[in-house]
Amino acid sequence: MGSRYEITAVAEDTIKAKIGIDAAITEIRRIENIISTHIETSETSEINRNAGIKPVKVSKELFDLIQRCIKISDLTDGAFDISWAAMEGVWVFDSKHNNIPADSTVQKAFKKVGYKNIILDKTNQTVFLKETEMKIGFGAIGQGLSANKGRDKMKELGITSGIVNASGEVLTFGKQADGTNWKIGISNPDRKEKAYAWLEVSEMCVATSGNYEKFFDINGRRYSHIINPKTGYPVEGVKSVTIICPDAELADALATSVFVLGEKAGINLINQLKGVDCIIVNNNNEKISSKNLNLNYYQPNEIQQKHNFTTGQK
Repeated sequence: MGSRYEITAVAEDTIKAKIGIDAAITEIRRIENIISTHIETSETSEINRNAGIKPVKVSKELFDLIQRCIKISDLTDGAFDISWAAMEGVWVFDSKHNNIPADSTVQKAFKKVGYKNIILDKTNQTVFLKETEMKIGFGAIGQGLSANKGRDKMKELGITSGIVNASGEVLTFGKQADGTNWKIGISNPDRKEKAYAWLEVSEMCVATSGNYEKFFDINGRRYSHIINPKTGYPVEGVKSVTIICPDAELADALATSVFVLGEKAGINLINQLKGVDCIIVNNNNEKISSKNLNLNYYQPNEIQQKHNFTTGQK
C-alpha cells in the first residue's frame, strides 16, 4: 500500500513468531490486492473503471468495507469520504511537482467528490459510482483495516502478543515479553522522530495523522496531503491528530476525519464516542484533548530514551 509496515510477535520460540509475522504479511498483501487503486486487477480499480457506466459485483468483504465507510461519512458529516480519490493527481506532493493547481482544475475534480453518489445494492452485492470520472480510494482507512487483519491472522496462529505498525496505525495486542503493557509514543509534529507524550496500552490502536509526512510550503503556507473532501483543498490549522481506540480501522478513519473537522468539531465528535480518545496539536502548538484522555507528557529537557516505545505517525 505504499507504506512501511513493522510487525512484532511475542512467542515461545523464533519459528512460531516468524510464522505469525509471515502470515500477517501475506494477509496485508491480500487486502492490498482488493483495495489498492494502483493494482489494475483489484476490485476497487474495477469499480472506478466503471464509474458512470454500470454497477460492479464485488466480494462481500469489499462491499461491507464500503458500507462501513459510508456510515463513517454520515457520522462525520462528510469529513471522511472515500470518493475524495477523484482529487488524486490534482494535488501532488513530491519534490518534482510542488505547486498549487489552478482553481479550475481543483473545481473540475471536486465536482466528482460525494459519497452519496456511491450506490450500494445489497441484494446483488454491487457498487456503482453514479458520475463518470468518480473514484473511490481507501487511503484514509486501508492501513487500519490491514492492521486489524494482520493482527487477527497472528492471533489465529496462537500469537497472543504483538504489534502491527502500519505506518501511523500502531495496533497492539497482549503484553510485552516481560508482562508489561506496550509503551507507545506520540510524535512531535515539528520533530517527528521525537515524541511529546506517551501512553501504556494493550489491545489498543494509536493512530496519528500529521501535516508533516507529505507536504510542500509556499510563501510560508503549508499545503499537506490531507485534502478536505468538502472543499477540494488541503486542510489547514492542524498539525497532527492522534486517535486512541481498540479498532485500527476506525482509528485510521477518525484520525483523518478529525483533522478535517478541526479542533472544536473534532473534539466534540470524539467526546460523543464511547471508547475513543483523541489529542490534537494545532498550528499554535496548543494541545487539545478529549475529556477522558490521560497521557504521560515529556518535559522539554527530559530524555526520551528511558522508554522503549513505538512511535505512530502517518
